[in-house]
Amino acid sequence: MPEKNSKNAFYFVLIVVLLDMIGFGLVMPVMPDLITELTGLEEVKAVAWAGPIIAVYALMNFLCGPLLGSLSDRYGRRPVILVSVAMLGVNFLISGLASTIWMLFIGRVLSGVSGATIATANAYIADVTEPENRGKAFGMVGAMFGLGFIIGPVLGGYLGELHMRAPFFAAAGLSFVSVLYGLFVLPESLTSENRRSFSLARANPFGAFKHFSKLPHIAWLLLAVGLLALAHNVYPAIWSFHGEIRYDWSRAEIGNSLGLVGLTAAIVQGALIGPALKRFGPAKTVWIGVGISIISYVCFAFADVPWIAYLIIPISGLAGLTTPALNSITSAQTSKSEQGELQGAQSSLLALAQIIAPLMMTQTLSRFSADDAPIQFMGAPFILAAILACLAAPLIIVGLKHSNARKASEIAKHQDEETNSTEDIATEN
Repeated sequence: MPEKNSKNAFYFVLIVVLLDMIGFGLVMPVMPDLITELTGLEEVKAVAWAGPIIAVYALMNFLCGPLLGSLSDRYGRRPVILVSVAMLGVNFLISGLASTIWMLFIGRVLSGVSGATIATANAYIADVTEPENRGKAFGMVGAMFGLGFIIGPVLGGYLGELHMRAPFFAAAGLSFVSVLYGLFVLPESLTSENRRSFSLARANPFGAFKHFSKLPHIAWLLLAVGLLALAHNVYPAIWSFHGEIRYDWSRAEIGNSLGLVGLTAAIVQGALIGPALKRFGPAKTVWIGVGISIISYVCFAFADVPWIAYLIIPISGLAGLTTPALNSITSAQTSKSEQGELQGAQSSLLALAQIIAPLMMTQTLSRFSADDAPIQFMGAPFILAAILACLAAPLIIVGLKHSNARKASEIAKHQDEETNSTEDIATEN
């Protein structure tokens, strides 16, 4: 792809991710009230339904991440991205019109399928950037997530004050705008010579995991990504309910707090990830992010008043350094023809975390927030998240050890080839 088109394509993918995240964030402030209305339960008990609703989204994401990634390796990134974003718009329409909790589940199923597109978007980024620039590029994708969480939840909170269903229809409109924009602007990024044949055996999470399990320099780091995601999902799983139950926040206040989360994430991943990778390198950047994650979870656990939570949010945003740094390490050691599969496998791990975490975190919050709880401690889910993040540390150590050993082996091999070539020339002379 010509350099100009490459830059335009990169910026388009960023815009699509931004619009998608605005759409996703729009509905978060009203989800507690919608679930409460559809189930007829009080807030503390309705939160138990939030886990399965979030989990069914993640289940479909888990199943479809490698499938969409492999399809994009075979047929190209463009058609997969456009069809998936269109399905996201349909999901928001169904959710906005839901009259029963089961309609909301159906909408979440479709949303889970379309949400797997992030794997293809990351593969697109890998197609149009050089390995040494991918960490910064993945950080820009993270920045779009952050900006989406600035605009989406804040706008959703205020739209929700007008009407509880309004954010869903606004999100649907944004999704369809993204599709129309992509039809006219988005070029294909994967050239025919870099495509590979489609294999159903590898186009599923288990096949993809089996493939990468044979590559220890990738496998251990992917497992660490999964555990860190399991911890990080404490935020989307319980934040809205936690704010209502612990701090008595309104829809607008929930939206404002999520907006601050998004602002911090946008600054960290849009402005800080590049300099951090340049100064510290990917490995040290990973450790900085993991350390801040653990500290933030513990602080949130004991934040009994809202203003303390607001103070912690900007610090916790620095944990966003972790994933782009890990992604740059694994992507740089994967061929172009397998970028979709790699991102699909990672997407499935993230989705698996989204299946397990909401069930764990919402049930933990519900259990420790109830009036009859043996120990009433609303920060319990954050303590659980801190423990999970600690468990990821030894996996990162092993993964980086294998990664460094592979790099050393490749450098030695390259030096041997150069030496042999020099000797051959000397012999000929």
